[in-house]
Formats: sequence, structure tokens, C-alpha cells
Amino acid sequence: MKRLLAAFAIGLAVASPAGAQTKWDLPTAYPANNFHTENIQQFANDVDKATGGKLKIQVHANASLFKAPEIKRAVQGGQALLVNFENEDPLYGVDGIPFLATSYGESLKLYKASRKALDDKLAKQNMKLLYAVPWGPQGIYTKRTLASVADMKGLKWRAYSPATSKIAELVGAQPVTVQAAEVSQALATGVVDSYMSSGATGFDSKTYEHIKNWYDTQAWLPKNAIIVNAKAFDALDKPTQQAVLKAAADAEARGWKLSEEKNNWYLDQLKSKGMVIIKPSDQLTADLRRVGNVMLAEWQRKSGDDGRKVIEAYRNQQ
Repeated sequence: MKRLLAAFAIGLAVASPAGAQTKWDLPTAYPANNFHTENIQQFANDVDKATGGKLKIQVHANASLFKAPEIKRAVQGGQALLVNFENEDPLYGVDGIPFLATSYGESLKLYKASRKALDDKLAKQNMKLLYAVPWGPQGIYTKRTLASVADMKGLKWRAYSPATSKIAELVGAQPVTVQAAEVSQALATGVVDSYMSSGATGFDSKTYEHIKNWYDTQAWLPKNAIIVNAKAFDALDKPTQQAVLKAAADAEARGWKLSEEKNNWYLDQLKSKGMVIIKPSDQLTADLRRVGNVMLAEWQRKSGDDGRKVIEAYRNQQ
């Protein structure tokens, strides 16, 4: 979901039937046992309880209702919900810039610095951001030994966002668009042989069955965002709106804590399945940071004054 919304996103599908009870459908691109989906389900349960069943939110896991790229447009149009739309507006890609924010603390500062701009941008598109939660730091899954960026040339690289496609372009890899729910099949069939993501994605997709190396580059922490169609939200009565916002605030706080706690757990699970967690060499790190600098400069050119203000606000917190 951002994304802030650069690398992954979840959205909120909405439908408002006549009658006392309102039902919203909430599609997510990730499995039911993924920590993001579990947190979303708790959010839905909290809304149900707080409203006395007046607002029901049905969670649809693992891209069963909409595929990840379809979610934002569905919400925007009143059918459903956000995803990975940096190409639509650079602001959505701010947290997918490599090495701009590489820890949970830095990622939270970047989120705070960009939240108002994101709210304003989404409002113009008939959407409202309820909350956002990060994935763990991003690393590289590959069968190859990577001593430097030169070793990435020719990789069949899973691209799930403009940022990951740009990385492929800059390092000489071949980008292939593959969504989270399709990673396992793409690896099994040789469609891709590498990608950049968190430990959670590697565990969920059983990447360890095909790849044994994960380079812990800690490049960035993309966030999933839960968004709602603004007209659908505005149609709720005030007590129900407040219940949704309270449940969203609780889900955001809980989700950030859960993400950080689960990050090491996921890496331990990958190790237990035979995957080797590798600290990148100084050369590989330096090369990747140069890639990040190129991408930051390009992002700033595209985002203009809005982007400049976000980066300034972020760096003023440092």
C-alpha cells in the first residue's frame, strides 16, 4: 500500500448498500498469515466491535479480489482501492528511494514528513489514507554471489514498482513485472531469478526453495497503505467515522511495532530453511548507494516543490 506507497500497497475497497449496515471490501495482495494481513484483519475486527456491527469490513487476502496494481484505481473510482502508483505521481514513491531512509526510525520520520502531502494528493483523487505500516528493510534475493553491482548485470529481476524497475535499469538487470502472489511460480518457472524485498516476502513465497542467498542491504522500508474512497467515508455518520479513525490509529501503531518485531523472526525462518543471510561487501554497498543517489536526484526533479519540501522536512528531523 505507497506508496509512501512506493513498493507495496494495500487498499480499501468500498461498497455502501442501502440499510443500516454498511459493508466495505478490503483487498490485500498478501497471504492471510502475513503480518500485514493479520494486522488488517484486526483493524476490521476492531471497527466491527466499535460500531456494533454497523460497519462490516470483509478482508480479501492474497490478491483474491483485485491484483495489487488494480487496488488503488478501484478505490479511487468507488469500487475498491491504492497500490504502487509512482508513475502516476512521484510523491507516492518517496519511500522507495534506496538508502534515503534505511531504518525503522528513519522510515517513521520520512512518513511523518510526507503524510500531509500524501493526504492532500489522495484527497484530490477522492481517497483518504487511513494508516500505513512498513515492511522490513529490503534486501536482494539471488543465486549469484554479488561482490559489486557489476555482478547484477543480466539478472532476471522481479520488478513490482517503478523504483525496482529503475534499479534494474541502472544495474543492467532485466526487469520482469511480478506481483507478490505470483513470486513463487515465477521463480519455479525461471521467469525471474532475483528480486529485492523483505524477509517476509521471501518467507511467504517460499523463495528459499529456489534461492539460497539474501543480501541484507537494508536499502529502504516500503509501506503498505490502507486507503478508503473519500465519498464512502464521508457517507458514514460521525460516530462511525471516529471508530474507523481510532481503529486505524491503533492498527498503525500496532503494525509498526509488529513489523519491527517480526523482521528478525522472518530472517530466522529463512535461515532455518537453508537460506544464507549475507552482509553486503563495502563495494556492493557503495555501488548501491550510488544507484540510490541517482534515483533521489531524479525523483527530486520529477516531484518539484512538493518533493523538495518533503525531503527538507525529513532531513530537518535528523
